[in-house]
Amino acid sequence: MRIRSALAVAAIVTLAAACGGGGGGGETPSGDGQPVKLDFLSLAWQKESVAANKEIVAEWNKSHPDIQVTYVQGSWDNVNDQLVTQFAGGTAPDVIHNDSPALAGFASDGYLLDLTAKLPAELKSDIPQAAWDTVTFMGGEGEQGVYGVPFLQESQVIIANKKLLDASGVRVPTPDNPWTWDEFSEAAKKMTKDGTYGVAWAMKSPVNRTLNLALNFGGTFFQTGADGNTTVKVGPEEREVLQRIHDQLYKDKSADPAALGQGTADPLPAFFQGKFAMLPTGVYLRQQVTEQAPDGFEWVTLPAPKGVTAEQGAVSQTLSIAQDSEHPDQAMQFIAYFLNADNQAKLAKGDWLLPTSQKAESDPAITTKENGWDVATASAKNLVVAPFLKVNGYDEWRSKVATPVLQEYYANKISLDDAAKRLVEEGNQVLERYHR
Repeated sequence: MRIRSALAVAAIVTLAAACGGGGGGGETPSGDGQPVKLDFLSLAWQKESVAANKEIVAEWNKSHPDIQVTYVQGSWDNVNDQLVTQFAGGTAPDVIHNDSPALAGFASDGYLLDLTAKLPAELKSDIPQAAWDTVTFMGGEGEQGVYGVPFLQESQVIIANKKLLDASGVRVPTPDNPWTWDEFSEAAKKMTKDGTYGVAWAMKSPVNRTLNLALNFGGTFFQTGADGNTTVKVGPEEREVLQRIHDQLYKDKSADPAALGQGTADPLPAFFQGKFAMLPTGVYLRQQVTEQAPDGFEWVTLPAPKGVTAEQGAVSQTLSIAQDSEHPDQAMQFIAYFLNADNQAKLAKGDWLLPTSQKAESDPAITTKENGWDVATASAKNLVVAPFLKVNGYDEWRSKVATPVLQEYYANKISLDDAAKRLVEEGNQVLERYHR
């Protein structure tokens, strides 16, 4: 997930709740006449996102003189290495922005606070259970807990050249009536003519996208036995999306092969030149399209196709509290303020992602038709926890096994049977090292 996007991405984090209080004056919580001081590590990186983060922190500090927050700028590129060092040295920030895949390891190592008993009721109820599932892991003592507040998520959509879409005469899908994968394939074929391809798949980093879309057909790629150990599975459900993308490339020849080795935003120049009509991508890419599209270029955001269901796997950007924080209660107060509905809407707009707050989803700023916000925000209802979030050893499986295997498969260098065999056999060799 972007949630960094590359899986780039970034944005900031903190949670919301009613909590406008926390102290507008009176006796200071520190008990020595000095305000409580909290460090907040933010990974926001886009200009709008950084501005939104800093604005919310400034508003908090102004209204809470007894709990002062210092904004600390971090980077998605090295945050986890940085945190390992800080956790070990006892110097970690009180409030930590990250994404949910990183939380499992830190939680099991005892570095993050279990927030279960500290979550304000309003904050907890405003965020759906599917989002909370993305931050629920086993802690260091073998107990299950909530180790972050999920606040931004990414879904997959299709960005389309409006002129080519209209000229094709195909039915334009809507959030309430998306294309089936069969309709999507037919639409891509109709738009493939006169040197223009119907679709382009940027698959330099193919794993998360493939696994998230596989849920359309019930594909999970992992199964956990009664002993608690997880193994890889690639059956008919997992093969569906793999086969359909491959067919667009080599059977229908409706997908531009030039995009295969490219990163998420790399195909945009060719898209603007009309080399292909549709680009399946994460919702955040709409920002680059808006900023880079030439004058007069018209584009629209379409919902992703559906299979047996429209479900997509999701991870979340999160705000957590360090286990060693001296002020966990005040840190939770700040998170609840930072992630209230109004602030989540600001953060989502700044990062071009989807808020987890159900109240924020109705904010006019992120439900407008402009720049496809209505379609993007509507896609949030299809997000469920990505199955790989709960897999110990997933990162190693993804980097050492799944990435090279899927790159070879999409490049037509190996068959689907070969790809499935290697994903399972080589993958299980990796996961076995993580078994209990």
